[in-house]
Amino acid sequence: RNNKQMKFVCISDTHNTETELPEVDVLIHAGDLTRRGSISEVADAAKWLESLDFAIKIVIAGNHDFLFETEPELARKLLKIHAPSVDYLQDSFYQINGLKIYGSPWQPRFFNWAFNLTRGEEISKKWKRIPMDTDILITHGPPSQILDYANFSGRHVGCEDLRFAIRELQIKYHIFGHIHEGAGQQVVDDTTYINASVLDERYAPIKGDIITFEI
Repeated sequence: RNNKQMKFVCISDTHNTETELPEVDVLIHAGDLTRRGSISEVADAAKWLESLDFAIKIVIAGNHDFLFETEPELARKLLKIHAPSVDYLQDSFYQINGLKIYGSPWQPRFFNWAFNLTRGEEISKKWKRIPMDTDILITHGPPSQILDYANFSGRHVGCEDLRFAIRELQIKYHIFGHIHEGAGQQVVDDTTYINASVLDERYAPIKGDIITFEI
């Protein structure tokens, strides 16, 4: 592994808003680029991502980004046209500086949104695809009991199977979003968990610093 430290900034759930970001090496976006995942919204989000000055930009889709599930080839084509500097991950990985970064958009069934899977065996199959040597994991949804409390339902809505997988794999950093009001970071069993949501549950910008880390 190259010993050079890299600085990362994490965001999620921008929903076609533009956020001011600090100057770092790598941008990670944990999904919900758009409000409803229409062609025009995906194009607009891609143009914004392309305008950002980062050496590396890594993006996954979220439950609002319907086009990436319903017409994945079109969604990826729009990214290539409008944001050629962006690396899109969907159950795939990106390697840089000796670090393996894996991204996946799925979450436990959540109303009638995109990338829904049933808890248990169906979603576990996705988490079993995470490579053993993953350093940084990006998912859209949170793991169970970690930055996953949803005010609208008054309960923790994260994925138990995901939390189990992370514990088994000994992931260093897990970046996600989805539950806006869970924004923040928490360290559990040597894993740093980051809910990178930048908008609150009413879609207003969250006050405070955007989360960064160095590895």
